[in-house]
Amino acid sequence: MTTLAAHDARPATGAKTRWSAAEVRVLVAAVLASGMAFIDASGLNVVLPALQADFNATGPQLLWVVSAYSLPVAALLLLGGALGDRIGRRRLFMAGIASFAAASVAWGIAPGAGWLIAFRTCQGIAAAFMIPGSLSLIAATFAPERRGAAIGIWSACSVLLTALGPVVGGMLAGAGVWRGLFYINIPLALVALGLLRQAPIDSIDQAATRKIDIAGAVCSVVGLAGINFGLIEASTRGFADPAILASLAIGFAGLLLFVAVERRASEPMLPLELFHSRPFTAACVLTLTFYSSLYGLLFFLSLNLIQVQDYSAMQAGLAQLPVMLPILVLAPLVGRVYDRRGPRLLLALGPVAAGAGFLLLTGPGLTAGPGEFWREFLPPLAMIGLAMGLTVVPLSTLVVNSVPGQHAGLASGINSMLSRLSSVLGAAALGPLVLITFTTALTRDVASIPLSAETQRSVTADSIKLAAMEPPTDVPPEAAEQLRLAVHRSYLHAFRTAACVCAAVVGLATVIAAFLLRRPPLTEAPG
Repeated sequence: MTTLAAHDARPATGAKTRWSAAEVRVLVAAVLASGMAFIDASGLNVVLPALQADFNATGPQLLWVVSAYSLPVAALLLLGGALGDRIGRRRLFMAGIASFAAASVAWGIAPGAGWLIAFRTCQGIAAAFMIPGSLSLIAATFAPERRGAAIGIWSACSVLLTALGPVVGGMLAGAGVWRGLFYINIPLALVALGLLRQAPIDSIDQAATRKIDIAGAVCSVVGLAGINFGLIEASTRGFADPAILASLAIGFAGLLLFVAVERRASEPMLPLELFHSRPFTAACVLTLTFYSSLYGLLFFLSLNLIQVQDYSAMQAGLAQLPVMLPILVLAPLVGRVYDRRGPRLLLALGPVAAGAGFLLLTGPGLTAGPGEFWREFLPPLAMIGLAMGLTVVPLSTLVVNSVPGQHAGLASGINSMLSRLSSVLGAAALGPLVLITFTTALTRDVASIPLSAETQRSVTADSIKLAAMEPPTDVPPEAAEQLRLAVHRSYLHAFRTAACVCAAVVGLATVIAAFLLRRPPLTEAPG
């Protein structure tokens, strides 16, 4: 879920509120372009089972499909914003849209899982230069007295498109055309580019003197890629594998070097002094842990619903609406509560509700399918949706209000970057846990099934496919049915373990954030 910049844009008395044609074109283009990224990101989880079936993909390959996009976005998002200020926001925005659309076409015709991962990486790089341009171009085009309304519309559309992603993905996967999730980007991109060609002259920050922090960007890419590779591949190679140890060492070294570079750089991509603000640090901690847990668990929830609970892709997409829709309902009310009471209450209730929702997800076992959704899955997903509604607005507002005014845009960019990074870490951290737990449980259960030693070894080796694995063809029907049941039970055990870990992580983060916010009460940092 993308965090949004907060702007104090109250219209002056008697200010004109009618928007010009140029402003409307920019707003519509920004909504369409950012919508491509939102629909793809939220809809992908639902099409993963169909993708896995078509390409016989393994669990780690599915994790890479997600991480290959989120990793470059997280690492290059701030660089993309800085480049837009220097070379032109509209120019970079249009280049990002065109590149994203081209990568979507390539993704749609990819012949195998390896190509999917490669083209998904290209999409992520393009998105890192497209996403910052969306809000920055709105900010540069709209006058201050009209900017708040424009960003409000952009925000509402972003939430709606994110909520529609799983539904659209489910419809396409159910119709056997899951690649269409990426083909729909083509008309959206063409319309956005056509509107931007008629937009006002390109927007460049003439006062921008900041150097482009290439060294910081390189260190962040190396660090995140190294850790991501190590965590995902450790599920099959083991943490003692020399390549895994080397990858993790390079990753942590890259992140340490990133901190050293940012500390010494005259114009750092990530000014570390922002973290001297305890409220800002609290917002970053909660953003990273809350969204990592959410994104990671939703990834495995889709596989659970489709491959274990026998939901169709469309039903699995609809099942995730209770997570997203409460944001639309609660956002205005939560904003008013924030203005009156500050962030502490909301940022306590929201994560607590999330932890409760994660724990409730450990309850459903093997259900009778979608007919039991209302009893088994709706309560925990509605609780998580309530947590989203209580948390998203306070996190976005807190991160901007807790730093000096001149850094508000940068702080929002950092929070947005952390949201994308959460998607990487959620899948990468939970992936090994789920795969190892699943394999261990399956190996234990298979030992009680009358199978030959060779077949048992084959089943254990095939566990890398998680719940998508099928019994070997030479297994007798009765044993094959027992094996399918063992696969489903083992996946549920792994999913419940992941849900418990997510609840614990969010709970710990809530305690840390409460400590950081305990005193003084939130006030906007002096500019």
